[in-house]
Amino acid sequence: MATRHFLTLTDLSVAELKALIARAIELKTQRRNGTETKPLAGKVLGMIFEKASTRTRVSFEAGMAQLGGSAIFLSPDDTQLGRGEPIEDTARVLARMVDIVMIRTFGHDKVQRFAEFSSVPVINALTDSFHPCQLLADIQTFVEHRGSLEGKTVAWVGDGNNMTNSYINAAAMLNFELRIACPPGYEPNAELMKKHAARIHLTRSPRDAVQGANLVVTDTWASMGQEDEKQQRLNDFAGYQVDHELMSHAAQDVLFMHCLPAYRGMEVSNEVMEDSNISVIWDEAENRLHAQKALMEFLLSQ
Repeated sequence: MATRHFLTLTDLSVAELKALIARAIELKTQRRNGTETKPLAGKVLGMIFEKASTRTRVSFEAGMAQLGGSAIFLSPDDTQLGRGEPIEDTARVLARMVDIVMIRTFGHDKVQRFAEFSSVPVINALTDSFHPCQLLADIQTFVEHRGSLEGKTVAWVGDGNNMTNSYINAAAMLNFELRIACPPGYEPNAELMKKHAARIHLTRSPRDAVQGANLVVTDTWASMGQEDEKQQRLNDFAGYQVDHELMSHAAQDVLFMHCLPAYRGMEVSNEVMEDSNISVIWDEAENRLHAQKALMEFLLSQ
C-alpha cells in the first residue's frame, strides 16, 4: 500500500476529513476525562523546522507524547537541508530512523520533494503555499461550537496567504461559501481561485465579505520572511482590521478565529481578541494539539 502523506487538505477524502475531525474531538474528550490510551507507543516523530513556531512545535511534540510516542526536534542547524545534501537523500535516511515526519518550511516544493522520496508519512506543518494543519484545528473548533460548516459563510479578511489557500480547499471539500477581502496584489493562489470559483467570492471590501458571515478569520499582515515588507503592508492593509464595528455586520452567532501569533491593534483589535462571546482563538489554538494527534494516528494506521 502506498504511503499516505498530508501536504494539503485534499490529501484526505471528504469522508476521511470529517472522520478525522470527529476523532480529534474524541481524543480531546479522552484527554480531559483521563481515559486516553497510547496508540502510538514506540513510534517516533521527526520534526523538521526551517521556520520557527511556538504552537507547531509544542502541539506536535506534546501530542506525540500523549499518544505514547516520542518526537525529535530538528532545527535548521540540525539538518543538512539547504546546506548541500539533496532533499531526497535526507528523506530516505530519516524514513529509516523515524516513523513519521513533519516539516515546517518555506517553499511547498520542499515538502513535496521530501514526501516523494519518504517511505514514511510526511505532514506539511506549514509552507508558504498551504497550512492544512491549522485548517484541521479551525474546522474542529467551528464544529465544536456551531456544528457543520456545510452551507455556512466564512469571511477571510487580510492577506491571501497560505491560510487563505487552505481555506479555499476547505470550502470546496466542506461545501461552504468563502468570501475573501484583500487589497490588490494580495490575492490567493490564482489557480486555486479559478478551480474553485463557484465556492469563493473575492472583494476589496471587508464589510462586504463579513456581511452575514458565520465565521470571520484573519491572520498577521506580514508573516515570517516578509519583515522587510512590513511598512508597505501596513499601508496596503489600512482599513482591513477586524474590530467590533466590522464584526457587527456578521451573523448574530458569528465566531472569530486567528491562527496566532496576533498583532493586536493591527489585523485585529484587542477588544475582539478578548471578546469571549465571539472569539474562540484559545480553543482554536488548543485544537492544533488534538487535530494533529488524530492526523498522526490516521496516517500511521494506513
